[in-house]
Amino acid sequence: MIRKTRLFTPGPTPLLPAAQFAMAAADIHHRTPEFRALYTKVLAQLKDFVGTKNDVIILSSSGSGAMEAAVSNLTSPGDRVLVLSAGKFGERWSALAKAFGCEVDLITEPYGKTFDFDKVKAALKIETRAVFVQANETSTGARHDMVKLGQLLKDAHSEALLIVDGITGLGTTELDMDATGIDVLIGGSQKAVMIPPGLSYLAVSQRAWDRMESTYNPRYYFDLRKERKNAKNGESAYTPAVALIAALGAALDWIAQQAATPENPAGNLVEGRRKLVDNAEMIAEMTREAMKALGFKLFSDAPGAAATAVLAPEGVDSGVIVKGLKSTFAAIITNGQGEMKGQIFRIAHLGFFDYMDTIALIGAIEQVVVKSIPTLGAKFGDGLIAAQNVYANWKPKA
Repeated sequence: MIRKTRLFTPGPTPLLPAAQFAMAAADIHHRTPEFRALYTKVLAQLKDFVGTKNDVIILSSSGSGAMEAAVSNLTSPGDRVLVLSAGKFGERWSALAKAFGCEVDLITEPYGKTFDFDKVKAALKIETRAVFVQANETSTGARHDMVKLGQLLKDAHSEALLIVDGITGLGTTELDMDATGIDVLIGGSQKAVMIPPGLSYLAVSQRAWDRMESTYNPRYYFDLRKERKNAKNGESAYTPAVALIAALGAALDWIAQQAATPENPAGNLVEGRRKLVDNAEMIAEMTREAMKALGFKLFSDAPGAAATAVLAPEGVDSGVIVKGLKSTFAAIITNGQGEMKGQIFRIAHLGFFDYMDTIALIGAIEQVVVKSIPTLGAKFGDGLIAAQNVYANWKPKA
């Protein structure tokens, strides 16, 4: 049997062909008018993609580099910060803040849960300088309510900056930075924008730029003020990942074109972003209903559209499903991280996934489950029928 490798992982995600072509043709020196025009265009596009009028910075790093940049640029040793943690990436915020000498107040929830905002309100202090959180906790599949959190900080008249890891939230959740009151919103290239790993980006509010003038944690390569100054001239402070920036421009063009009309064949990036989010929401719902129809339980009480985390049946290692899909169909999903390894498996929906990908994966899961986990009682077609019903009745959210 011919097997075609397919990624269903929450990063890296499948690559957009237009972005691959752009990378192959990106033979540009980064101190030339051609690159300056490209860079300026991409920075402007990112503003529309995240919903801000503020400056956006691109870094040649993974998303974790942008997380570190947010901490190093916006805090000083001894600053009191509040970290909301309900998974591996929330734990990363805590570790980063401690590494830069912050006094960390920590709100934790069990893996798979979201936050009790009464606890957040009670933990917020006058001296809290920043709140760090994930929009979507990829390790558990849980989505956290950034609109509610932004409103909480506004109502409290807090001076704390709201710093959001939107690395898997962007493109799977309606994250409108300015309307929500987010001060720093972080994204990554290997997620919903459908290009390889290696770029991160940060949208930064004026309030956060002002804060940087009084903080004194060490920074050099990740000095956001330096990047902002250079970006005004269409350049990066250091050698950029030229091919990835070309790919990002092509991906953002493609997203805009999903909302093309005869009057505007280039499309609209804001509307295209909404279509990207709706696509993720739809195939996530198809997947969730399929898994439940097969007899599985979802892991998260607040599931998002970036990835679905599914509990393995009692007494079964989730690796049975992960390995079975890879060995039989060359389909790659992910196991649980850290303490959840062997207990859950995760299926991604962000970026270049569609109805056909989803139906194929559900059919492959049925093959693995019926043969490998007979105690679950799943039958061929159970998951596919549930997914088909979701698709047939799906209505995009207004």
